[in-house]
Amino acid sequence: MGRTFFVGGNWKCNGTTEEVKKIVSTLNSSEVPSEDVVEVVVSPPFVFLPLVKTCLRPDFHVAAQNCWVKKGGAFTGEVSAEMLLNLDIPWVILGHSERRALLGESSEFVGDKVAYALSQGLKVIACIGETLEQRESGSTVDVVSAQTKAIAERISDWSNVVLAYEPVWAIGTGKVATSAQAQEVHFELRKWLKENVSPQVADSTRIIYGGSVNGANSKQLAAQPDVDGFLVGGASLKPEFIDIIKSAEVKK
Repeated sequence: MGRTFFVGGNWKCNGTTEEVKKIVSTLNSSEVPSEDVVEVVVSPPFVFLPLVKTCLRPDFHVAAQNCWVKKGGAFTGEVSAEMLLNLDIPWVILGHSERRALLGESSEFVGDKVAYALSQGLKVIACIGETLEQRESGSTVDVVSAQTKAIAERISDWSNVVLAYEPVWAIGTGKVATSAQAQEVHFELRKWLKENVSPQVADSTRIIYGGSVNGANSKQLAAQPDVDGFLVGGASLKPEFIDIIKSAEVKK
């Protein structure tokens, strides 16, 4: 069985009620490949999850941008996996580089979050990626392998995990990894999974790319054999997100 192409839209901390309704309306009226060709998940801020869940077309799904590392309780400002499930939200993004960098989330903490979310029945988009300094020092593969290892040590079932490789230097900067650079890291990640988890997990786990993906570069990136989709930031708020979804057709 081939890996179904996956396109996630991370709306980050953006939007008003009216803007969100407009984005959803654009998505709902778009013509995109069928679900067997591409799986589409959008991730609005917490406050808009119920609105998007209610209004979004049924073949697109919704993700939260984060959740707490364990059951809820006296954790002011946090949202638990159980709350997301209660709202019938199937997906969550964990370990995004903005949270790792700005909020000090360690790879171990991210691994714990992934394990807990999965244990509660959520599907996880788990983010990894190196900084510019790490890339220039030649330690990209070591960094992303260590980040993946922190997840692999804590979980046994990868069927509900999508691994998102997002080079930190390419997020929101307009710089994008070349298709060859993306393929190289995705290849190394799949090799790591094969050697350290299992060949079956390596073959079936979707590894998606994020970092200034847009309508202009998505087809070339999608054509790479180990690029199984995208986690899209700024462009997911714009109509060109539809073009990125359609890039899945190069895998046919």
